Amino acid sequence: MTYKVAIDDLVRDANEEEIAALELLKEEAKQRKAQFEAKAAAKAAAEAKLAALGLNSDDLKALGL
Repeated sequence: MTYKVAIDDLVRDANEEEIAALELLKEEAKQRKAQFEAKAAAKAAAEAKLAALGLNSDDLKALGL
């Protein structure tokens, strides 16, 4: 993949070091997204379990949990 780097008015192809850094940033972003989605899925599952018990998050807060 070719990346372009813009510095002021100069646009050029990225060098190997810059490409490696960009690829690392891209991979880290994918990992953060996966962690966020996993956390959201776990929260939804927990809320579904609470709903099955007839509770919601406000009930837990009222109980101090």
